[in-house]
Amino acid sequence: MSGTGSAATRIDTSTPHPARVYDWFLGGKDNYPVDEELGRRIMSVDGTARHVARTNRWFMQRVTRWLAGPGGVRQFLDIGTGIPTEPNLHQIAQAAAPESRVVYTDNDPVVLKHAEALLHSAPEGATAYVQADVREPGRILKEARQTLDLTRPVALSLVALTHFLGEEDDPHTLVAGLVDALPSGSYLVLSQLTADFAPEAVARGVEMYRAGGVTLAPRSRAEIARFFEGLEPVEPGLVQLTDWHPELAVGESTDERAVISLYGAVARKP
Repeated sequence: MSGTGSAATRIDTSTPHPARVYDWFLGGKDNYPVDEELGRRIMSVDGTARHVARTNRWFMQRVTRWLAGPGGVRQFLDIGTGIPTEPNLHQIAQAAAPESRVVYTDNDPVVLKHAEALLHSAPEGATAYVQADVREPGRILKEARQTLDLTRPVALSLVALTHFLGEEDDPHTLVAGLVDALPSGSYLVLSQLTADFAPEAVARGVEMYRAGGVTLAPRSRAEIARFFEGLEPVEPGLVQLTDWHPELAVGESTDERAVISLYGAVARKP
């Protein structure tokens, strides 16, 4: 495990951070009262929000099992990692292929604080952490090259990240630039919030995040599909998260009350 970034970077506990709110939803302890407050407010209007967060995590796990297995991928770049929650992406990938190399990236110093303690690589592979924002793609790629060979296929994981980018961030151009930097045979993994299924509930969530100073931008299926333009979708394509290879599930549960307002897909760069 190696890390890049300043451990002295100030942790802002005055406003919620998506990684820490997500950690609270997942039952973690690495969050602050301001994050818990937002999480509880969301739970007060949607009691299934915690299950939905776990569903997103389970999607990442199923995708990683597929990529490290039938997909044959041995390199992973996970941007917007979040606070480590076992099993982590590298644990799943290295269980299937111990030589897998993984680079995690997040912009919350709390993630950096826990990365070295929790992200232990298999000896045959490598695991590294870069503290950076997705809006700094050049920096991310430069640091990733210390661990990954970007002349060989890489799985780029953007799980529950793009909905924290507003249109002013030009997210489609950001994602396209990252994909362009990767060689043929690489994969894009992406999940994103949508208002297609429960517009009123999602709108309330957007407002709660906005009140906490956090951008939350749901997108339609067509808008999310644009992230995958020019790529070859892996079956079953762009679907609600629970519909993506459910046969790969391990330890998942269902909640019949929950509306899974996220689409996800995996696609290969030709």
